[in-house]
Formats: sequence, C-alpha cells, structure tokens
Amino acid sequence: MTAKESSIPDLPVAPVGLRERKKIKTRQAIRREAYRLFREHGYEATTVDQIAEAAEISPSTFFRYFPSKEDVVLTDEYDPLLVEVLRTAPEGTSLIRIVRTGVMDAMRKIIREDREEMATRMTLVLNVPALRRRTYEQQLESWTLIATAYAARTGRPAHDFELRVAAASINAAMSEALRTWAEGGCVADPVELVDRALAQLETGLRESP
Repeated sequence: MTAKESSIPDLPVAPVGLRERKKIKTRQAIRREAYRLFREHGYEATTVDQIAEAAEISPSTFFRYFPSKEDVVLTDEYDPLLVEVLRTAPEGTSLIRIVRTGVMDAMRKIIREDREEMATRMTLVLNVPALRRRTYEQQLESWTLIATAYAARTGRPAHDFELRVAAASINAAMSEALRTWAEGGCVADPVELVDRALAQLETGLRESP
C-alpha cells in the first residue's frame, strides 16, 4: 500500500504524537513531489537533489526520511494500520477473514484518496528492475509483520510454521492482485482484484475457471 498527503484511513489506531505526525506529513510531502517528478521525467532521470528541491528540504533531510530514492517508492505509512486491524478484530476470527474485512475497508479509503500515487508506485515497481528486486525484501517484512501481530492475539509462537505460511500466502495474493492491476494499465478496480485474490485463498483453487 502507499500514501499521500491525505489523511490516514479512519481506523481505530493508537493516538500518534505531534512529533510523529509531523514526520509523517514530511514523508508524505517528499513522496508526493517525488512521484510527480517520476511521472514527469521518469524514475531514472529524477535525482534526490531534484526531489529535495521540489519538497523544499535539503538533501540531508531527504536521507533522514528515506535511506535511498528506492525507499520513496517502497515504504509507506500503512503497516501500523494493518497491525491495529489484526489486534482489534473479534476473537475467533480467522486471519484471512480479518484481512478481507478490516484491511479491505482501509484499502477502499486509500484507493479513493491515493489512487494516482498507488498507480504510480505499482507501475514503477513493474518497470524498474531495482525496485522489483527490493520489493521481495519489503514483502518479507510485511508478512513477518502480519504473522507477528496475529501471533500476539492468538498466543501462537511468532515463528509458527503454519502461521508464517498463511501470512506469506496472504501477502503474495495481495501483491499479485496489485501487479495484475498495474499490468493492465491501472484501469480495473484494484480493491476488487485484491478481494478476488483473498477469496481464492479462503475457498481454494477451483478445478476450472
């Protein structure tokens, strides 16, 4: 998922301090200007100095928020939302059901507000080899986060094998749905594609289409 200067989705998250809110706003402003430059000039042709100038910060400030230009594309503010959805879901709810309800609700709001930036991000990941390579690392972090959060609510060990497989499968399904969206020119409804992918995990693969 990706972010914009728009507000974070209205989910039951823990209060965020003023200092952290300022950091989030600065990261979002940097990302917004970076995506605009990527669309106008291309990813490879855009430099960190150009992004910093557009965001009215120094290059050194840029690197305090993003270790590299790649990280502007590959990081977002939505992981805490995922953790909170997992933490607050009703007792006895399966992991896949939690994701298909709470996370999908958040995604609908993100798409309404940030569709252009999500499209830019996924198109870049699809077409820039360096970003494709780094995406695997990001996915590994994401499914580990899912597994850890669900383990905390169920009492399972964080490294429980079945839980890790389930979390990795959910993350892969969502990633493949967004990849399909990008390959189709970001024309289809990405929320519908993600829900279809998760539904397939929940019901299993049919013998015929």
